[in-house]
Amino acid sequence: MLGAPPHHRQHGFANTNAAFERPGFWTIQAFRARRIWAALANTRPIPNVPRVANDGRALRDNGDAPTLTWIGHATMLIQLDGVNVLTDPHFSERASPVSFAGPRRLNPPGLAFEALPRIDVVVISHDHYDHLDRPSVQQLAATHRPLFLVPLGLKAWFASLGIERVTELDWWQSQRVGAVAFTLTPVQHWSARTPFDTDRRLWGGWALAGRERRLFFGGDTGYYDGFREVGARLGPFDLAMVSISAYEPRAIMGMTHTTPEEALRVFTDVRARTFVAMHWGTFDLADEPLDEPPRRLRAAARAMDLADERVWILAHGETRGF
Repeated sequence: MLGAPPHHRQHGFANTNAAFERPGFWTIQAFRARRIWAALANTRPIPNVPRVANDGRALRDNGDAPTLTWIGHATMLIQLDGVNVLTDPHFSERASPVSFAGPRRLNPPGLAFEALPRIDVVVISHDHYDHLDRPSVQQLAATHRPLFLVPLGLKAWFASLGIERVTELDWWQSQRVGAVAFTLTPVQHWSARTPFDTDRRLWGGWALAGRERRLFFGGDTGYYDGFREVGARLGPFDLAMVSISAYEPRAIMGMTHTTPEEALRVFTDVRARTFVAMHWGTFDLADEPLDEPPRRLRAAARAMDLADERVWILAHGETRGF
């Protein structure tokens, strides 16, 4: 479109990487058939993912201390300068449009919904079912009335649920809440909730800048060189939360999900001090062994001479200060 940003299209949005391409129709259908068969066979071993008890009391009593809690998948609770933030909240049993089918949660949320502190802001990275869960956002809206910060195109979806405290942002646009500035950043991914709305809504990551600390939340993304611009414009970051799973087969996932090694490249490009692994051990979404991502991450980090304390592989429910 004349005069529009390069990622805008007449009926939606696009990635800016010239090399980006989606897998072919039959490649996608073969993958989906394998996933359905695997779910029916139920033979995939479920790993024992670390978990710590967290009743939320310390989080509810916290004032200004910066903390990060992994609830599961891409759901993080961030406490920064007195603002409580949830990323891509998902508390439901399945990542699916229906309650009777689709990827089932392998582990319960590390923090129960009822144990949450007051939630001021919810950031959404994109509209896929493992990142945008309708029952969870409806419950949050009814219980906490947070401000939802979303990529372009999602405000109408929230309005259809009667949720009005929503601000839409384009890439590089910002919204301040209290002492924290939230900026939607480019990532390389796609969007769809039905077969008929592919790429109608934008996708992105989020940069959070408080008085003294900065965080990067990557949502879902493939690796491309655009993260260097994120680091240059908004970094350096204290924490970078990046997906480490859903990367096999590469013919399906290569352009839109990072391997553990690629996730560390994102971490380096955005100029972060500490890496936080997410998007693993909660839902079975791809073909790699479920316990492989953290092992590959730790091996890759050590090959880069990164100290273990700079690579956080949190347990479900674990809270750390930063």
